[in-house]
Amino acid sequence: MFAFPRCPQRQPVATLVAAFALALPLAACGQAPDRAETAPAASRIAVSHGWSRETAPGQDAGGAFLTIVNEGTVPDRLLGGTAPAAQDVQIHTVDMTGGVMRMRQLAKGLEIPAGGTVTLAPGGNHIMLMGLKRPLAQGETVPLTLEFEKAGDIGVELTVQPIGAEGPEEEAHHG
Repeated sequence: MFAFPRCPQRQPVATLVAAFALALPLAACGQAPDRAETAPAASRIAVSHGWSRETAPGQDAGGAFLTIVNEGTVPDRLLGGTAPAAQDVQIHTVDMTGGVMRMRQLAKGLEIPAGGTVTLAPGGNHIMLMGLKRPLAQGETVPLTLEFEKAGDIGVELTVQPIGAEGPEEEAHHG
């Protein structure tokens, strides 16, 4: 019987071929089902009309207001965000307790219903820019990145309005 001499250079190739041949059937066994069967319909979030109010020197917090539209077929949740102008971005609400208006953080964020619109405005649900690194000046724009549970991160620019403003300046000119 004739035996081929062993070639040390071919052993690694033979080992790789054998490993691949064994792995291929195993990979097919654990194949994931079609994506459509496991993934819910995507959240489609649009953010518009971002604005904030001018803050005084030494003021360490400011509000941010905007409109969120979920054009998707599943609800999403606004969890928080980041802004270069602030140390922390929180979602807040205002409620009445014993005749006193009180602001509190929504620790679990704010639901944005499927097919729904949520307006964050003074006196209601809003965003707080906590630990401002500098005052917000009228006329400037402040970048804000919102974090959604399903849609991920979405950026928006906040236009800083005068102290006491009740909405973005561009809306006041259209009304």
